[in-house]
Amino acid sequence: MDLTNILAISGKPDLNELVSRTKSGAIVKNLVNGQKFPVFSTNSISQLSEIRMFTTSDEKPLEEVFQSAYTVLEGKPTAFDPKKADSKELFDLLGKVLPDYDTERVHTSDAKKLFAWYNILLNAGKLTPSEDDKKEENHEEETAEKPVAKKAAAPKRTAAPKQAAPKATTQAKAAPKRTTTAKKAI
Repeated sequence: MDLTNILAISGKPDLNELVSRTKSGAIVKNLVNGQKFPVFSTNSISQLSEIRMFTTSDEKPLEEVFQSAYTVLEGKPTAFDPKKADSKELFDLLGKVLPDYDTERVHTSDAKKLFAWYNILLNAGKLTPSEDDKKEENHEEETAEKPVAKKAAAPKRTAAPKQAAPKATTQAKAAPKRTTTAKKAI
């Protein structure tokens, strides 16, 4: 899952995908209705890959939170409309998705936005694990189950001794020094 081209634009309720850059901004495509439109450098634009959620110990990248939500919800959208849900319902689900979220710094509006964005990304097909993610998961499971055998040390290569470069036989002659005579003022 790569969220670097997914943008949140202030004043726009949905998420957008970067299509191309222009001199004065960018062209984006709305992930809900597919409309393309320009955004300008005066707009407040945030990449989802740069957004983090507060936890009790540190901050967690939004990509990891979405991956956890995908796992908890088994790849299905939320059972409720995040924009109309009450805070208890939102925080119950957030507690399952991100158990160590900071209860003082994560607000109801943050949870609503998180799950609304999750549903948008899921419907747009942006949250399905890529082949690389699947291979990584399978590799992690295999290494967790099998003990790792130590590899034999590779024999050290010895380099042939370097020969010194031959010294130059001719020495550079020093250029004659120029002498200037001072002219006397008349």
